[in-house]
Amino acid sequence: MDRNFALEFVRVTEAAAIASAKLMGRGDETAADLAAVEAMRQRMNSIQFDGRVVIGEGERDEAPMLYIGERVGAGDGPKLDLALDPLEGTTICANGGTNALSVIAIADEGNFLHAPDVYMEKIAVGPSCKGIIDLNLGVTENLRRIAAQKNIPVQSLTVIILDRPRHAELMHEVRGLGSRIWLIGDGDVSAAIATCKRSGGVDVLVGTGGAPEGVIAAAALRCMGGDFQGRLIFRTDAERARARKMGITDLNKVYQIDELAKGPVMFSATGVTQGTFLDGVQFKGTQRITTHSVVMRSDTGTIRYIEAEHHIGTEPN
Repeated sequence: MDRNFALEFVRVTEAAAIASAKLMGRGDETAADLAAVEAMRQRMNSIQFDGRVVIGEGERDEAPMLYIGERVGAGDGPKLDLALDPLEGTTICANGGTNALSVIAIADEGNFLHAPDVYMEKIAVGPSCKGIIDLNLGVTENLRRIAAQKNIPVQSLTVIILDRPRHAELMHEVRGLGSRIWLIGDGDVSAAIATCKRSGGVDVLVGTGGAPEGVIAAAALRCMGGDFQGRLIFRTDAERARARKMGITDLNKVYQIDELAKGPVMFSATGVTQGTFLDGVQFKGTQRITTHSVVMRSDTGTIRYIEAEHHIGTEPN
């Protein structure tokens, strides 16, 4: 995979971030998401590659654009699979909150898990704890392992969890160990990435969130040297049937990070709203827009932060 694609695709996330940031705080999730989707799709279709959306806005009947299976790109060039979320944190953006991102990961064809839009049980850690997590062991044993690996008491761990009613028992178990909890409303891709940042203040992400976000997070952590495991959660027979149709035979399988995102992976993200990972889009008068992005490659471990200024009306180029 050509390393120059890294800079091509950061322009994609920049375009989506700028489009959705214009609607920040207006309370309209649908409009913000649609703006990001349209900008991302338009920009991708100017790039010389033959792409397939493996992780997208949903399945075809539910998503008019950037749906799972959609072909994107100019139609010639290398065959690539895409895992993307034009606006990770639609509620965040609509409410003017923090940590909304535009994200995209790319890999050679067939290297991302072709996952249905269902829930996924997840655990994510940074490089220092790579190889010691096991989703089958439960949260108590995993937190004890992480604490031992970091040579700190389990009470010193900070565990990031989506603030959802379904996590009540999980939070009770974590609190019983004495570990600290950082509750987030949305945005578990940026939360998973935070486990890899020394200044992030997060030791582990646990809980259940969207499967598409799980694949994207796994791609990012592949680039950052972290670790991730996920297990698809099916609530209905229709979801199970959909998964089998997409080629998933073992519905109880725990996926390792390199089963979710295999081979060389590139990852790009641009901040939409101000965050702990990336700064948000800033509109400077009537002439300039500033974006803050990260571009990462798994085969080299290179992580580049890019601050770009764009002329209003011609952004991004």
